[in-house]
Amino acid sequence: MTTRRLFLAGSAAFALSACSSTGRSRLENSNVIQVDEPWASHYSLRHDGGFTIPGIDIRKIPEQFWRQDVDYSGSEAPGTIVVNTTDRFLYLVQPGGRAIRYGVGVGREEGLNFRGSATIARKAEWPRWTPTANMIKTQPERYGPVAAGMEGGLRNPLGARALYLYRNGRDTHFRLHGTIEPYTIGQSVSSGCIRLINQDIIDLYDRVPAGTKVIVVS
Repeated sequence: MTTRRLFLAGSAAFALSACSSTGRSRLENSNVIQVDEPWASHYSLRHDGGFTIPGIDIRKIPEQFWRQDVDYSGSEAPGTIVVNTTDRFLYLVQPGGRAIRYGVGVGREEGLNFRGSATIARKAEWPRWTPTANMIKTQPERYGPVAAGMEGGLRNPLGARALYLYRNGRDTHFRLHGTIEPYTIGQSVSSGCIRLINQDIIDLYDRVPAGTKVIVVS
């Protein structure tokens, strides 16, 4: 079987030094992980917008949540995004009964409350983030210091990209976005909307224009 090596740059900030490896690279403080194609190129370290996004040790994420091409039997038109919050999958419908499937994480509140269809009205790279009033109220010690908002970056909860969903011209406050906690993909977490691995949200962002239809089901 054809394989490639995925290089994960070591970083104390992202605790990658704790990852086991199948070998050592010549890069200082780096891990080398042997994985099957095509996942190596999907989740390797990348530079984007002045930031360095760490590579992902995909052995820590169940295989069904890796980005992959799959059969799709739904009736939605190609280009439509379908999010299944129960199964933790996001589908980008393709022609010919196919789809690109991404694993997602959902918030216990925002991510599970939204249903139905909406439209991507705005896209942002390395978006600014502001916690909701409820987040500040329920966890003041955590969110109070950033109540005025946080600039985009590697510590921003929205990650590398955000897609903003509107319905009838109004903001639903529901987002498809990246995450600084990639190993929560496939799980229900404390807050947030629909989160993807940063490498995946960048891929999705590049594939869909403003005006794309999004359907959220359970």
